[in-house]
Amino acid sequence: MTRELVLIGVGAGHPDWVTLASVEAIQRLDVLFVVVKEGEYDDLVDSRRAMIARHRSTPLRTIELQDPPRPWRTAPDYPAAVARWRAQRLESWGAAVAAELGEGQVGGFLVWGDPSLYESTLAIAQELIASAAWPIELRVLPGISCVHALTAAHQIPLNRQGRAVQIAPARLLAGGMPDFVDDVVVMLDGRLTFSLIDPEGLDIYWGAYLGTPDEILIAGDLASVREEILTVREDAKQRLGWVFDTYLLRRRGDR
Repeated sequence: MTRELVLIGVGAGHPDWVTLASVEAIQRLDVLFVVVKEGEYDDLVDSRRAMIARHRSTPLRTIELQDPPRPWRTAPDYPAAVARWRAQRLESWGAAVAAELGEGQVGGFLVWGDPSLYESTLAIAQELIASAAWPIELRVLPGISCVHALTAAHQIPLNRQGRAVQIAPARLLAGGMPDFVDDVVVMLDGRLTFSLIDPEGLDIYWGAYLGTPDEILIAGDLASVREEILTVREDAKQRLGWVFDTYLLRRRGDR
């Protein structure tokens, strides 16, 4: 019998953002693999537990996988650091799946947001299956990403008619908005890039803790609201101990 591995997108934070397909998958699991990240926040651990308790009535065997440290924040060679980190993940996850996922069983990973958007779980799972000693069937269940949670919360469309949208890590915007795009969703902005670039002609739609009771939204002319965002963001980080945020930068008017 074939083993099955399911990547379950569970949304950006709200417990109701788990699709019926994901609920069904949670109920079918024989084993859940939980990646425990360095300095994991209690709120995120508790959210995972509450999600399983809400959508499953029987006990679930859980295997914790300690995530390797993420050295690329200070690494001089970013691509090489990411490659090493992924190789360490692959080794750890491969060993756990080989030891814990029996013949005919279903194993799963809960993935925040959507498994196919700025998330390495899918790529590592594919490598794991390719190198496994026996067949493993992979299923990927989509989730509500922080991108769509952001635009829904601000009640704006992600795209404008006839216009392109770029989704980019903040490090690619260090020099400002690209000349060839008017709408950019910015991810992973630990360096607060929005406060450093030229704000002329830009609006920002910013959100933190999307889909949770702590959700914060600020929108407006970037030059006018960026100091407010910095203050609110820092206050929330001090109060909760962590912050996950994203934002959309949008040029005003037609070009």
